[in-house]
Amino acid sequence: MKNLIKKIPQFLFFTGKGGVGKTSMSCAISVALAKNGKKVLLISTDPASNLDEVLETKLNSTPTKVNGLENLEAMNINPVVAAHEYKEKMVAPFKGILPQTAIEQMEEQLSGACTVEIAGFNEFSKYVGDIDISKNYDHIILDTAPTGHTLRLLKLPSAWNSFIEENSTGSSCLGAVSGLSHNKKLYENVVENLKNKDKTLLILVSRAEELSLIEASKASIELANQGITNQHLIINGVFKANDEDEIAKSFEEKSNKALLNIDETIKTLDKTTIGFYPNGAVGLEALENIINNTTPKEIEDSKEKLQNSLETILKDTCSWDELISDFEKDKNGLIMTMGKGGVGKTTIASNIALELAKRGHKVVLSTTDPASHLEYVSKTNENLTIEKIDPKIETQKHIDEVIALNEGKISSEDMALLKEELSTPCIEEIAVFKAFAKTVSKAKNSFVVLDTAPTGHTLLLLDASQAYHKEVLKNKNDALEKELVELLPLIKDEKYTKILLVTLPEATPTHEAKDLQEDLKRAGIKPYGWVINRTFALTNTNNNLLCQKALNEIKYIKEIKESLSLKTLIKSWIADNSEN
Repeated sequence: MKNLIKKIPQFLFFTGKGGVGKTSMSCAISVALAKNGKKVLLISTDPASNLDEVLETKLNSTPTKVNGLENLEAMNINPVVAAHEYKEKMVAPFKGILPQTAIEQMEEQLSGACTVEIAGFNEFSKYVGDIDISKNYDHIILDTAPTGHTLRLLKLPSAWNSFIEENSTGSSCLGAVSGLSHNKKLYENVVENLKNKDKTLLILVSRAEELSLIEASKASIELANQGITNQHLIINGVFKANDEDEIAKSFEEKSNKALLNIDETIKTLDKTTIGFYPNGAVGLEALENIINNTTPKEIEDSKEKLQNSLETILKDTCSWDELISDFEKDKNGLIMTMGKGGVGKTTIASNIALELAKRGHKVVLSTTDPASHLEYVSKTNENLTIEKIDPKIETQKHIDEVIALNEGKISSEDMALLKEELSTPCIEEIAVFKAFAKTVSKAKNSFVVLDTAPTGHTLLLLDASQAYHKEVLKNKNDALEKELVELLPLIKDEKYTKILLVTLPEATPTHEAKDLQEDLKRAGIKPYGWVINRTFALTNTNNNLLCQKALNEIKYIKEIKESLSLKTLIKSWIADNSEN
């Protein structure tokens, strides 16, 4: 890491999937630079930010001096709060003018992930794009960088407002940027700074895991396409077994395999490898250990402490057999696995489908992950049908339909805006949603297991705007119309639908799953239960470092059991488990 620190320009941006260690890495580098006499500002835009905990300093939305370091200031920009304030600002001029139903639709359009990301960008832009502010710091470091999608939106022409007002196409993201035109010059400065190799370095953070590295590669390509090519890869948490413990050796082998198969896109990037720290990185001492590549200390009696905790965390949890037996009672129905990428949704969904099929039930297993490895399932039971939904195919089908509906009816400028909007992640989710509708109806006569479902925001948006009902009517597809109309009530029906939130026993995946649960509740959907996946607490490892990691998992398991989940299943880490 010391070599990386020597060549950092003024602006440093960290990106990567939740839970890979962006905050730890950004804090470690910030501390190192401050100790070298540099004036540093560290900004987090993570809604579940633990910057306060890591730096052991109470932070807020303005730069605050970090305890114990003269040259380091830090701040939390809560994009959820920023998004709420942004939404209120956008909607306020129309209250009392437009009907309440129209106001509610506007509010929902501005309630999704796109708005959160844009609002976060809006808040930190002044620190990167305003020369009068940025000149006060040698380095400005951002924990959680804007995606390529956000950057594309910010470069759109200024015809946003008319497009939003006239848009009846079912697009859902562009409304988030409708109020940003007054800051257009500031955003242009930010985007230019991001592209300038002399000013900016983008850090891709990944774990030594297959899916995490794939996501890093995707981010690298997307950002490079937006002109941000000055990139560096940090591979975090590389584990080395220091004994003959079988779990430890398997864990190391799995990491080595992922690193051996790293994608060519990021293989050529400059890299920094960070070792495995079982207790995370909290406090200046822990951060300096990362900087100096210090070997983690062994803790006495870690195995004994873990054993003493196991009885408590396993109390009032359900077993795998109990979960499947509970599903069986209704003879049919929809089972959905939801959660962030990399927590094990595909594996859990596949195993549920296979077990139900083994017990003699007709089961349809559907996934939206074209890369998921379901081949082993398809050959094992005649009761099981595999139906893959390819997001690329469904998205292109949806795009073609929308463009066809608007061809010749809107201006060329608005058509360009429409095509840009149709390239966003929101559109993919909605296109897949339409494909889901066909599959969900099959759960009336069999079990349907869906891997990765639409979010609560998408459900609400579709329900509020009725855009897709209108689109269906235009296409005169009565069968599809019926499926779409029925879909939301079926998903809300707790007897018909069982939703499992899948997470890892770690801070970021747990808190992101918590946010997802709140999102679903807004749509009137109550998750059936939680699956805490890939925990080392149940592996019976004797390796001291892995026992320490297992002990660190306990607090998240307790949080889920005590305040988040009505029914909890805890699954052990296993060497051959898929990461999807």
